[in-house]
Formats: sequence, structure tokens, C-alpha cells
Amino acid sequence: MIKLLLVDDQAIFCQGLASILNLEADLEVVGQASDGQDAILLAEQLRPDMILMDVRMPICDGVTATKAIHQRFPWIRILVLSTFDEDEYIYQALQVGALGYILKSTPSHQIIDAIRALHGGVSQLGPTIALKVFAQLSPVLPTKLDHADSLSRRELEILALLGQGRTNQEIAQSLFLSEGTVRNHISRILAQLGVHDRTQAALWAKEHLIE
Repeated sequence: MIKLLLVDDQAIFCQGLASILNLEADLEVVGQASDGQDAILLAEQLRPDMILMDVRMPICDGVTATKAIHQRFPWIRILVLSTFDEDEYIYQALQVGALGYILKSTPSHQIIDAIRALHGGVSQLGPTIALKVFAQLSPVLPTKLDHADSLSRRELEILALLGQGRTNQEIAQSLFLSEGTVRNHISRILAQLGVHDRTQAALWAKEHLIE
């Protein structure tokens, strides 16, 4: 059972989404919050598996709440579900710990699929969101495979798996390595690519390594 916390200041939308999600046998909405401050409190009280987080909310916005929750409870997966697709919201949310960003206009069955995929360790970006993310990262990320040339074959394998949204444990099992070894490889990969975190590395891999 995937326990969900919904965070949105639009009560009607939040209640409607909760009703749809609760129809699924493997999903359970355990709480609802109307702003980021309540989300932080409920995250501590309810310890959900995943949070569906809006961006623009009163008192405390979704980016601020995502950062606070990710720092305190890094195992809680956060999926941004918002009306807004402005570049600054997308990039900031991913930078502070969100593992996915999709729009509210996404059909409900696709939102459900995204929840399950993210719970399984696969990052989720809506089609238009992905394009914006790549555009944001392009000045920061290395040009094509220039820096990838300095990576070992093993590191390229790990980078490709990162691009598929695999966790460290899943990568370790796939390549018959320890999780510590995987973490060391990932640290070197981030340094060689000149990116700040595994999300940026995964996005780079999706653009350059995964067909």
C-alpha cells in the first residue's frame, strides 16, 4: 500500500483527487494539507510514502515545504502536481528534492501511473516539463559526451541506470556491487559531469545516453 499525502490549497481539487486515488487498491490518501506549513507538520505525523505537492500556496509554498521535508525525511518521495509550468518553479522544486513534476491537467490514470512509477524509484517528468528541464540544464551540463569520455565503462553503466530512475540498491543489485561502491561511483560521476545531484545526472543520462 502506497500512503499518500496531498498538499494543495484548492480544496475541491484535493478532495476530488483523493476520491480517485482511494479507488485504487494499492493507494491510500492518509492526509490532506492546504499549505506547505501544514504539509511539513503532517509529514512528521503521518510519515507518508509519497507527497503530491502543489507549488503556489499561501503561508508556505511548495518549494519551501519540499526542501524542509526532504531534509528531515529524505525517504519520502515528493511529486509536484501543479498548474504552473514556469521554469523557475520546476527547476527549484527538483533542486530541493522533488523527484517528479507533472501538471494538474495530466489525465488521472497517468497521475496514478506516475505515482506507482515514482514509488518504484523512477523519476517522473511530464512531457512539456522535461523539455523545460533540459533547456534549463543545457548551459550547466557538459556538451554531449565530452565529459563522459573521462568516465569508466562501469561509471557509464551506473549513469545509464541513474537515467532509468534506479535507486542505489537497485543499481548495486543489477551490477553485483555494494551500495557503498555505487555511492562512490556516483560521487565521481557528479564531479566529472559538473552537476550538483543525481537528478541532474539522471536527466543528463536520459538526454545523452538513453535512446
